[in-house]
Amino acid sequence: MTATSALTPLSSATLSTPAARDSFWTRIAAELAEAIARGVYPPGQRLPSEHALAEQFGVNRHTIRRSLASLSSQGLLRAAQGSGTYVEEFAVDLVLAKRTRHHQNMVHAGLRGALRVLDAKNVRATAAQARALRVPARSSLLCLRVLAEAEGQPLNFSERYFPLPRFTSLEAVVRETGSITAGFAAHQVKDYTRLESRITAQMPDAIVAAHLRQTASRPVLRVESVNVDPLGVPIEYALAWFAGDRVTLTVAHDE
Repeated sequence: MTATSALTPLSSATLSTPAARDSFWTRIAAELAEAIARGVYPPGQRLPSEHALAEQFGVNRHTIRRSLASLSSQGLLRAAQGSGTYVEEFAVDLVLAKRTRHHQNMVHAGLRGALRVLDAKNVRATAAQARALRVPARSSLLCLRVLAEAEGQPLNFSERYFPLPRFTSLEAVVRETGSITAGFAAHQVKDYTRLESRITAQMPDAIVAAHLRQTASRPVLRVESVNVDPLGVPIEYALAWFAGDRVTLTVAHDE
């Protein structure tokens, strides 16, 4: 599939009303953003010219220019004088340290970011989960599937496991605040540290690729981690998959 064939021309019916015409640029911006997310235009690639995009969508160049300006303001595109418009090479340096916090990583990177709970359920601990959390096999755990984002771009998708009944209300707090740290604090865990992180590269399955908005043919970084409370008791076991072309993982040894 070529880049241009992945985009949808606007029909004459779509162009028929003043209100619709005024929203052309928003629809075009949305289609281009989706094409970027799907990898039709990978990071660093130059987009077709304004003239080519105008012909593709059946609109004038002013409309295309407005769409591109909107995407540039969102950090998805950058314009190079005399060269063209390129997909921004979005990348975030995330630190895996003794105290790893998504919010702090975003602040240090100068980005707006959030955690979003996709779903939650109670499960029975597998042997691996039980070992990591030091609980009996088949113990009851809370499982949260979480998407971490920065500037609207998915950075990682994770499955996080917490012992029950200790963290019975954690789901509600994380949904409300977008913060695992706030969820722990609500359960009288005022501080916690990373016991270990294991990083491997792998190809994502369809679910992980869909959440990261990338193709299954692009590798991801898988991080297996355990967090403990101040007494050294494990409180979280997590598997997280990071978009390999958007994230650099730095392991800090200074804490």
